[in-house]
Amino acid sequence: MSLPYQNAQSGERALAEIQGVLRTFGCSSFGSMLDFETGELIVQFKWRGRTVDLRASANGYAAAWLKQNPYTSRRRSTKQDWERKAQEIGSTAVYSILRDWIKAQVTAIETGLLSFEAVFMPHMLLPDGSRLIEAMPKLLGSPVEDADA
Repeated sequence: MSLPYQNAQSGERALAEIQGVLRTFGCSSFGSMLDFETGELIVQFKWRGRTVDLRASANGYAAAWLKQNPYTSRRRSTKQDWERKAQEIGSTAVYSILRDWIKAQVTAIETGLLSFEAVFMPHMLLPDGSRLIEAMPKLLGSPVEDADA
């Protein structure tokens, strides 16, 4: 079985579609960036004064692709070239994955299935610039240990 999105072709076209979906949804601003250190595609947008910061890891996808397509000596490339290929595939795939996820979430909001907050709250930026999901461990405290463990 092949990994979904491994044959995705155009990251730029998917990014343009993301921008179109968010513009139609009523977002007042949109931006994207690649973080080469973390291998993340970052998409930010503002909707009704709330800034959302979405992150998708190309490195995570590349690792999943390598797990399904491990390097062997039979490959017609070096291990380094094989890993570079995995990174390129992951770098393209994350655009399409994020596009489809955003389309699905916006559709869920527009049809009343979910609220904007239910979908995007973990990714909303706090006044200090961090995402709510990153602040949650501090807000919730450390996890409670299982009494039966």
